[in-house]
Amino acid sequence: MAKTPKTPKRYFDVAAKEATRNKSKSSNGTKGSVDAPSGKKEKHKNKREFKSDLDGMKVITVNDKQVHRYGGKNKGQRKKLLEIPVDPEALKRHSRGEGLDVKGVKTKFQKIRQKRHELNIDFATEQAARAEILLNEDEGYLEVDDDELTTEVSQAEIVNNVDITTAAKYFNLQLEFGPYRMKYTKNGSYLLLGGKKGHVAAFNWVKKSLLCEMNVMESVHDVAWLMNQTMFAVAQKNWVHVYDSKGTEIHCIKGMNRVSRLEYLPYHFLLNSANEEGYLSWMDVSIGQTVTTYNTRLGKISMMCQNPWNAVTCVGNSKGVVSMWSPSVREPLAKMLCHSMPLTALAVDPTGIQLATAGLDRTIKIWDIRQLEGPLITYKMQTAASGIDLSQKGLMAISMGNICEIYKKPSVMQRDLRPYLRQKAPSTISNFRFCPYEDILGIATATGFTSIIVPGAGEPNFDTMEANPFQTLSQRREEEVHSLLEKIPSEFIALNPTQIGEVDVPSLKDRLESKSKLLTVKVPTIDFEPRTKQRMSKAKRFKNKQKVKEVLRNEAIQSIKEAKESLKQEAVVPTAVDFIPLESKSVLDRFRDKKMKKK
Repeated sequence: MAKTPKTPKRYFDVAAKEATRNKSKSSNGTKGSVDAPSGKKEKHKNKREFKSDLDGMKVITVNDKQVHRYGGKNKGQRKKLLEIPVDPEALKRHSRGEGLDVKGVKTKFQKIRQKRHELNIDFATEQAARAEILLNEDEGYLEVDDDELTTEVSQAEIVNNVDITTAAKYFNLQLEFGPYRMKYTKNGSYLLLGGKKGHVAAFNWVKKSLLCEMNVMESVHDVAWLMNQTMFAVAQKNWVHVYDSKGTEIHCIKGMNRVSRLEYLPYHFLLNSANEEGYLSWMDVSIGQTVTTYNTRLGKISMMCQNPWNAVTCVGNSKGVVSMWSPSVREPLAKMLCHSMPLTALAVDPTGIQLATAGLDRTIKIWDIRQLEGPLITYKMQTAASGIDLSQKGLMAISMGNICEIYKKPSVMQRDLRPYLRQKAPSTISNFRFCPYEDILGIATATGFTSIIVPGAGEPNFDTMEANPFQTLSQRREEEVHSLLEKIPSEFIALNPTQIGEVDVPSLKDRLESKSKLLTVKVPTIDFEPRTKQRMSKAKRFKNKQKVKEVLRNEAIQSIKEAKESLKQEAVVPTAVDFIPLESKSVLDRFRDKKMKKK
């Protein structure tokens, strides 16, 4: 029976053994001619030398793994391991900046510790750069000759020149209960359709497998998926109804009546609605309770979208103003005068950086939603756009009647807006959305639904921890638990979500200064002059004046004492003994000694 080869022995990042071995060879000539005591001394000495100087440490490859080592040993023979070169541009993309200068560090131990920390950061940067080879997918656009235009390329030509899987994603549904509203799930695998005349359908549009289809026998104004494909909400004639994947009605939200628009905030588990009377409502679907409802005083809301970056609701009105709302504040967080005429459409890109608006003045403006200043780009159109949407890779789709035009990522340098693709729908376009992680644009019309192929629209490399298009049943259940555990409270919705972890330095400084001033405050001088209509002697007038002054002085002294006592109590840190209850209410108290009870 053949013996299995031994695995190579690995050493940690202690190059002292290597240095000791080389030094012993150079001093004695042979490996075994060193005495034990002297060898130990040399070994410890070299360890100290290595620990004081870590500049020679390098990242090398051992058995296809990156480790901080100098070498390995197999059957007494050392092997030289070489590094695989990394693309400098990839390293630059994942770089975390320059390292810390250790000249200002006083102790040698802290210097060594900081150097090791920098080595770990460099190692993580190199690993991230090497992992880019796994992201082998890249977006691609249509390319034509110089004398041709991409708008002349029809969907039939695109379908004939793509693979079978992509060609199957182009289809057309002829339906009779429109106009329709549609929404994709977060991972882009499922589609939800809602017709004005009551038709509701949910299905996996990739596999063409139907989840449920029904007619609610009421007018449907909008639809929205909830946490995943197992639940969805439908804004019907009077109230919002929640259904499961089989079409069974789970709940009727009577707090949301006559709703015109629905949005779902996935990280907060909030269902956001806007009704015809101008009321905004937020409901926590995880516990089934309404968070808040208030009147925006904007009238009927027909344009509403959410900012994925901070979960703020953007609402457009007939005055050309985009207002941003949060459930914790009754007034808008910000207002932007975008157009001089009424708005017709607005959309926020998936990164939450750019806001696209369209108005009756036949212009389309791109805004940096973080700055709330002037528009970055302004385009003039031949007619007013009735709808607008932005894809994950920055493509912009605009609907004008039954014509849908797709434009490449807007740029400040590109002043002339030339369409990238153009699609003519069989009837008036009522709603359209880019499918996440797919080069697909879904168009809902008055007579059905059309799915067209738009090369370069979707993100080719998806994060399975964020959204997984190929999610299994067990993964979906696990994701539900994780998302519930990581649920963000509605109070954290603000314009700048990063300020939650920051310290309010000015107010904290003022508070500390006020505390220090309060500890050294003196009793103020009281100036009181009585006003009397009766005739009074000077002695009696002076006596009354002194009495009032004394009362006011005593009140001021008492208030200062109370304030000082409260500050002292805030400064006292409670110990562990303070938290022990004086009397334990446990059932086992009857077994305790009476003396212990008295204590």
